[in-house]
Formats: sequence, C-alpha cells, structure tokens
Amino acid sequence: MTNERPIILITNDDGITAPGIRNLVEAVKDLGQLVVVAPDKPQSGMGHAITIGHPLRMNQLDLFGGIEAWQVSGTPADCVKLAVDKLIHRKPDLCLSGINHGANHAINVIYSGTMSAAMEAAIEGIPSVGFSLMDYSMEADFSAAREVVRSIVMKLLAEKQDNHLLLNVNIPKVSMELLAGIKICRQAYAKYQEDFDERVDPHGRKYYWLTGEFVNMDEGDDTDVWALEHNYVSVVPIAIDFTNYKMKQQLEEKWS
Repeated sequence: MTNERPIILITNDDGITAPGIRNLVEAVKDLGQLVVVAPDKPQSGMGHAITIGHPLRMNQLDLFGGIEAWQVSGTPADCVKLAVDKLIHRKPDLCLSGINHGANHAINVIYSGTMSAAMEAAIEGIPSVGFSLMDYSMEADFSAAREVVRSIVMKLLAEKQDNHLLLNVNIPKVSMELLAGIKICRQAYAKYQEDFDERVDPHGRKYYWLTGEFVNMDEGDDTDVWALEHNYVSVVPIAIDFTNYKMKQQLEEKWS
C-alpha cells in the first residue's frame, strides 16, 4: 500500500442499520478511510441480483459517527456498483461485506447477498472479503468477530493483494478464548435438504414457506464445515471463474 490511507468500502446484505455492519465498521474504522454503502432494508438470500426494472435511490445517513454512509434502495451488488461509479470515483483498496448474521459456509456462498457484494467488488478488481458470524440473532455477541475481522484486514493491508482476491470468512459462535484459530479451507460439499411448508390463508388460498435442514455430505477435515464445527474461523478463497476445467477437457476429447 502507499502512504495514503487505504479506502475501504463497507457493505452488507442485512441492511445498513443491522448490528453486524456497525460492528464491522467499529473493527476497522482506524485502518483506512471508510465509505459505507449498504441496502436500505434486509436483502438476505438475494444472491447476485441487480436492479434493472426500476431506478435506484441513494440517501446519505449519519449512522457511524462522521463516517460517510449511504443507504441504497437496491441489492448488495447494486451497492458496490453505485459506490465505485458514483461515490468513490475510483476503485477502493479493499471491500468488506458483513458482518452477516448467520452462516455463509458451503453452498450458502451461491445464495448469499453478503458474498455476492464481495464478489461484485472482486469482479471489479477490488480485493474483497465477506464476513459471517454463525449466529442469526440480531442480539448476537460480535466481540470475537470484531477481533477476527481486524486481524484479517490488517494482514490484507500489510501487502499488495491480487486484485481479484475473494475470501469467504465464517466465524463460529464462541468467545475469543474458545476460538481454535484460523483455518484456510475448501468449500464443503454440503447443502440444504429443502422442503416447502404448505399452508392455507384465511381466503382458502395455498401459500408456502421455504424450510430445510443443512446436510453435510463431505467427510473431509479440510472443509469450512469441519473447521467451524471445531471452533476454527474458516477462510475459503473463492474463484470468480465457474468453469469446470476437468469437464471441459473431457468434453473436448469426447466431442472433437
């Protein structure tokens, strides 16, 4: 990094008033020039959606003690796009998304608005990290998570990073004293066994609530699920390129 203070873009998917993003700001506020751009309402499970059917609106707020902060009427990916194009007018040195209320391990990375915001930044050539705490409660204790975030961000700021760096960081729901450490992992083969709870409204019309159970089908001890079950912070480097190169080679050989 240069002698100038790094510009750090802060975003999330739980909304700009969520406790998680406030704790993220508190963890890193002295490490650079922060700009907070986040949705004006919860956007969990939004994935990498962008808004194309109606206009987006931004409003500046004073929520973080003098730190520049904007709420956006769109998705987490919208927030990153607008921040870079209309507010910062250059690529930030780092983008941090979170701290999410709840897990974003294994297949959750596909659906997560938290990770999609970080991925959007990485696509733009901005080193990015998505942080999640394994506690869905809005009353969650973020004290250990703040220390983990600060430690990882300081490591990233200490040297120049690959422009497309994208890390998925999940933090177990334990105190700092019980954390076993940080483990670099691969994404587990695990998913939700989903079901739709069918109900009937007062007008006799059916409606459905998505439910499900998280099932781990991966017995490896090098996965994010394993790490979190053993009180490690899991760090999974995520690739933007979805190409299955093994399958590509097989098809080239078969179809040539």
